[in-house]
Amino acid sequence: MANLLRSARLLVSDLASTILFLVVLLATKDLILAVTLGVGLGVLQISWLLVRRQKIDAMQWLSLGLVVVSGVATLLTSDARFVMLKPSVIYCIVGAYMLRPGWMNRYLPPVAVQTVSDIAYIYGFVWSGLMFGSAVLNIVLALTLDPVAWSAAMSIWGIASKVVLFLIQYATMRMIGVRRGRTAAIASP
Repeated sequence: MANLLRSARLLVSDLASTILFLVVLLATKDLILAVTLGVGLGVLQISWLLVRRQKIDAMQWLSLGLVVVSGVATLLTSDARFVMLKPSVIYCIVGAYMLRPGWMNRYLPPVAVQTVSDIAYIYGFVWSGLMFGSAVLNIVLALTLDPVAWSAAMSIWGIASKVVLFLIQYATMRMIGVRRGRTAAIASP
């Protein structure tokens, strides 16, 4: 359970600025406030890691870059359609990043890397597929819904799809890892 909580904490940390943006946008309907707070949190997170001299993973830099670039573009244009289509670009960039083998190892405990790295490798591509699928869904919804309905739908989809895939992956990898561990214990003299 500790490993599940650790992985969940890392995932929430990586997505915190995006989650904050969506929550503020839904709660206040204020695009400028949502963008400003999302960008501010992203910058604050990286600054905190730099001050503490902690290693900053490529996914964290990517997340910050996307938040800042998309936030500045949103502030400059104030165009609702731009804001609504922007996540598709982000999903595609993240999906492409997730095609990199081994990106998921940061989120796994050492025992999982040792026993189920092949399964993690496969799930890395499943996550990438989820990102590309989410990009397509976002385009469809952005072109058919008003901004508030789009924001609610994509918030629910974004969180629910990732939580469900995370739990399926965790259960699958744990089950296979335990089975492989038992098999290895029986096979060793």
